[in-house]
Amino acid sequence: MLEQSDSAAVQPHVFFRQATTPTQSTVVTYKSGGNGCVKITGNGYQQTFSRLPRRTPVDIQFENIGFTASLGFRKGRKKILHELNGRFAPRQLIAIMGPSGAGKSTLLDVLSGYRITGVTGSVILDGEERNMDAFRRLSCYITQDDRLQPLLTVRENMQIAADLKLQGDVSRREKNNIIEEILSTLRLSEHGNTRTGRLSGGQRKRLSIALELITNPLIFFLDEPTTGLDSSSCTQCVSLLRLLARQGRTIICTIHQPSASLFQMFDHVYVLSQGRCLYQGAAGQLVSYLAQLELPCPKYHNPADYVIELACGEYGQEKIDRMVEGTDNGRSETWFQLPEEVKDIRTAVEPMSGPKPSKKSSRHGLQETSSWNQLKALLRRGYIKTKRDQTLTHLRILVNIIVAIMLGILFLGEGNEGSRVLDNYNLLFACLIHNMMTPMMITILTFPSEMSVLQKEHFNRWYSLKSYYISITITDIPVMVLGSFLFTLLVYFISGQPSDMGRFNMFFVISLLIVYVAMSFGLMIGAVFDVVNGTFLGPAISVPVMMFAGFGVNLRDMPSYLKWGSHISYLRYGLEGYISAIYGYGREVLDCVEFYCHYRFPNTFLHDIAMTGDQFWNDVIALSVTLLLLRVVTYCLLRWKLHAMR
Repeated sequence: MLEQSDSAAVQPHVFFRQATTPTQSTVVTYKSGGNGCVKITGNGYQQTFSRLPRRTPVDIQFENIGFTASLGFRKGRKKILHELNGRFAPRQLIAIMGPSGAGKSTLLDVLSGYRITGVTGSVILDGEERNMDAFRRLSCYITQDDRLQPLLTVRENMQIAADLKLQGDVSRREKNNIIEEILSTLRLSEHGNTRTGRLSGGQRKRLSIALELITNPLIFFLDEPTTGLDSSSCTQCVSLLRLLARQGRTIICTIHQPSASLFQMFDHVYVLSQGRCLYQGAAGQLVSYLAQLELPCPKYHNPADYVIELACGEYGQEKIDRMVEGTDNGRSETWFQLPEEVKDIRTAVEPMSGPKPSKKSSRHGLQETSSWNQLKALLRRGYIKTKRDQTLTHLRILVNIIVAIMLGILFLGEGNEGSRVLDNYNLLFACLIHNMMTPMMITILTFPSEMSVLQKEHFNRWYSLKSYYISITITDIPVMVLGSFLFTLLVYFISGQPSDMGRFNMFFVISLLIVYVAMSFGLMIGAVFDVVNGTFLGPAISVPVMMFAGFGVNLRDMPSYLKWGSHISYLRYGLEGYISAIYGYGREVLDCVEFYCHYRFPNTFLHDIAMTGDQFWNDVIALSVTLLLLRVVTYCLLRWKLHAMR
């Protein structure tokens, strides 16, 4: 009989200990131990789980779950799930099986709360209708693609997750203990200093699980956890999930077509076909169920393969209809079977207090820590990423230096030459285009991948969108300022612009504002569109922005019905600001090496391009307002996107 100590009932965290004593057994066995431990032997190691979850395991039932998906604009809608029913008992490893297109991932999304639009029916927890906020505090969702931070090491990922997911009263020492014991149990300790991008598929999957184990959720939802793994890694992954289920968690995962040995490791299977339930019950009872329906599994045939063949319709639609009727579309619990070791644990552990959000958590919304703690952790993560990012940091700074040198040499010494004012005008516009295109395109190309990470972490309550958005805004500042300063410094003095610190500062301020506005523009596009569409849309929208800047057609000659475009083109204010910095505010007479210099007097040039040269502060205000509007719109679009994805 298993006994649970008082200390285990108080602590919400999981501690693991792993012995290095090898064992030849591949069968998972369970033994009771002292001090509330469950000793589990299997897969070559002996592992001791020293503390159990303190909250009562959750019994999940769902009734008449339906889901209808939109096929696109004017293409109608399609019914994916057809009034499914079922029950997932606690302390079990549950597999949702079925062929491609059967609705496995959709059902998992609906049960986890990851998808809420187009859903009908109800999910019931312990006999009561599910409260989504309370449910999300008990559960976590691990996507099929491992959405991790590739530039952070395993241990850094764990430390950031601990800072975001554990309340502020947990000491750093306790956090480190939790991290080290989780890594030890999941066999990731030796890879603690390895960057996530260099891990194997199995290691990445285990790290995804480790990150969520920090808060010890009662319910795990995993979408295709064995996809892309070899047979050994699959066995290790499923063994780990089975061990976690024995601690009191409910582990629900989708799986496409497991091997016979892998299939036997699941306690409960739920088979889908065409959005309907063909079977739900113990994995070991599947053969008996099929035999009762006069669909006997052939000898020496993997039952998992056979039931998938039936679900695919290889033996006819009538067989599918018969199985749906046999299980009453998931209502029947005839074939349920609770393993003996689970029964032992269930009778030994007394019910504990149910899930009630603390007052501290309520003040923070769904997140465990305050907005300030979230911001600190995200800024730390952003600093590490910025320091190591070859594209967003190193390459961007290098490109600014190289382009500045090239432009400076191409327009060498033209800033004070009266006969080459038009060439210098071209240089200013070239600087403007560089400051617009480089940050915008880099952001469009990189943010969609960050968006997928944001979606997963935000859903799993790591942080609020507000904290995340503030953190990426602040993290970008040092690189933006450094890149803009180096570009301005080099191109300004190599091209021979006025040796006046005030004018240099004006030039730098305009450059910096254009970079920020362009990056915000790229962020807005990247938040809504994928890389392919964003790469097309960014330059396409930039063309009219350049057209209304007043470079090719000056503002005086622009048709009256198109003048509105110049007021919304941020490049117009950037070009006007550059002109004010270089030629405005009483610029002295320029040098002239030719017999006649038409633009020796800057006012003549300003008159011809229809600019007054004294609008610098108005341009700064206009660019600042544009920047603020883009940031606000981007935040709203991010919030809409996170909701629309569900």
